[in-house]
Amino acid sequence: MYTEHNIEELFEKYSDMVYRIAISYGNQVQFAEDVVQEVFLRFLNKMPQFENSQHEKAWFIRVTINCCKSMVSSAWMKRTQPLKETGQAVFMPQHEDYNNICEIMAKLPPKYRTVLYLRYYEEYQVKEIAKILRITPNLVSARLSRARKIMKQEIIEERKGFRNETRII
Repeated sequence: MYTEHNIEELFEKYSDMVYRIAISYGNQVQFAEDVVQEVFLRFLNKMPQFENSQHEKAWFIRVTINCCKSMVSSAWMKRTQPLKETGQAVFMPQHEDYNNICEIMAKLPPKYRTVLYLRYYEEYQVKEIAKILRITPNLVSARLSRARKIMKQEIIEERKGFRNETRII
């Protein structure tokens, strides 16, 4: 059974990861905050027992993705519009290129953002991602490939636009 201390430790351990996945899925601070709250409410209601730390982390990722999908497809979300930005930073840009990559990644459909996040931020292997998302490894590889291709094209187009702007000036 979990104690209050254990629950606080789990929150400290996984809340940032849950938040980042939700941001990558919904592109809104409020959406991500709602998902974090929902994931930990589900944890508190279910109080699952985990086999090991890998199982624990996979559970939080899977529940986060399920919450994101549920919230995006809910009737409530379809009838709401995001609030104007309140000045809260979604990502803390460390470098201009990093900020550009985050912006480009935010434009991708959620299915591509999710596999990119799990692969490059959480450093899961293709087979592990497939197991977490409950899809085939081939589909994970295809989504990664398509996502990289789309991002590469966006970067090329962005650089072309930048070159054209500098010629005009």
